[in-house]
Amino acid sequence: CGHICMASGVLKGLECIAPLVRSVEETLEPIPTAVQGTIPSWIRGNLLRNGPGKFEFGNTHYNHWFDGMALLHQFKIQEGEVTYRSRFLQSDSYRKNSEKDRIMVSEFGTLALPDPCQNFFQRFLSRFEMISNVSFVKYKGDYYVSTETNLMHKVDPETLASIEKVDWSKFVAVNGATAHPHCDPDGTVYNMGNSYGSKGALYNIVRVPPEKKDSTDSLQGATVLCSIMPANKSHPSYYHSFAMSENYVVFIEQPIKMDLLKIVTCKLRGKGLSEGIYWDPKQDTVFHLVDKKTGQASSVRYHTKAISTFHQINAFEEDGFLMLDMCCSEDGQAINNYLIQNLRKSGDALDQVYNEMTRVFPRRFVLPLGVTSDTQSNQNLNTRPDSLATCLKTGQDKVLCQHEDLHGDDLLDYGGLEFPQINYGQNNTRPYRYFYGCGFRHLVGDSLLKMDLKDKSLKVWQQQGFYPSEPVFVPSPDAVDEDQGVILSVVLTPSQDKGTFLLVLDAQTFEELGRANVPVNIPYGFHGTFNPTA
Repeated sequence: CGHICMASGVLKGLECIAPLVRSVEETLEPIPTAVQGTIPSWIRGNLLRNGPGKFEFGNTHYNHWFDGMALLHQFKIQEGEVTYRSRFLQSDSYRKNSEKDRIMVSEFGTLALPDPCQNFFQRFLSRFEMISNVSFVKYKGDYYVSTETNLMHKVDPETLASIEKVDWSKFVAVNGATAHPHCDPDGTVYNMGNSYGSKGALYNIVRVPPEKKDSTDSLQGATVLCSIMPANKSHPSYYHSFAMSENYVVFIEQPIKMDLLKIVTCKLRGKGLSEGIYWDPKQDTVFHLVDKKTGQASSVRYHTKAISTFHQINAFEEDGFLMLDMCCSEDGQAINNYLIQNLRKSGDALDQVYNEMTRVFPRRFVLPLGVTSDTQSNQNLNTRPDSLATCLKTGQDKVLCQHEDLHGDDLLDYGGLEFPQINYGQNNTRPYRYFYGCGFRHLVGDSLLKMDLKDKSLKVWQQQGFYPSEPVFVPSPDAVDEDQGVILSVVLTPSQDKGTFLLVLDAQTFEELGRANVPVNIPYGFHGTFNPTA
């Protein structure tokens, strides 16, 4: 793999990253790591990560990156030392596939051998939406990993063992939920999931109360706060997450559409589930606001041109406006680019895959909250000083929004930004100054970025041939400033065998404090969470 050169945004000579999408063995017992530099002794807890770790069984293999079997990782940090362990999630897919040593269960982009008897709506659509190897989520103080259908596995953060299976549909009428719930300061958790009836799909916002009645309590007390009807019930939008401010849940209905009929018949037609997903750039992206106290959806719909989003950065209310910050792309084809065969390419073929993809950039939409029949039409309602975003009432209950960029031109040199993170505990749903993310001068992140919204300036950690995962912010115990703490990221090196390390950066200066070298190969993963221990 050659040296990268960049002309007019086109990259050539990308390094082959095939080793980052190879199957690995699990590391069931904790192993020590070699620490270089210093890992602050105040960091006590587990960095938990999840991502695909097995891409074939016998001579059958998965086609899509999201299909690989979920491998759970734990980096235990205490007294400046780090141990590592990993374990495959004992999902039904993993067990069935292992038993027969071949792929028995259809995943997102892969077709198992046809079984027409099992061809009914609910099962298919729930399988389709639950991309299982994404994230650890927390309800009522317990950690869960989402898997196929409506199931989540409760996981012990100390051993990574699956403790029990929890079925969403036993508590509330939804087919599973996203891997990106939001949490209020009192511990109430909000999430979203679809439900399907004879007339098609509904988007549901689900509320899970913080109270835990006893140790067996999981999703008890979960309720549907609000159901939103899709613009087209047989072609609902695909969504990976949603946004939340202090008083509102914001659902983003984007023109990545799911053709339910195609999905339900994909086995009969011999196609993978992802064939049923398409991008329709002629449709607007629509923001739906739901009041968290009343469960009422606002009659005002906020429209913008077709954009796609996987991850929101933050949302907050100020001076009668709701600021919605998210990572956006002008195109919704990305989900189909992450075929394993693309990730394993090299040379010109790899460069071509990258250069044909649309970059993702952080943007802010400003949504006016007090729009009534008396609000003047066709004039910019955004009165916030120094804000370039616009919002115009264009009809009864319709506001047209144009974003402002949350970055300067220098972000173009780093390939845009994805996997955004903030100081969530202190600043989620509130005004904030900093966010962190990965720069993408490759199909996977190849730099760590810190954005200062005060002047849109960037701090960067980047080293040639090193591919860092999503940055996780951990505040220091005595923090006064929003960015006082560390950034944790797992860095992979496709050109070095067993070259993985846990990187610790000072979040304020973005300088490296230390790294813990892990003597195993780890595949590229998506999301992580820090579980502090006493």
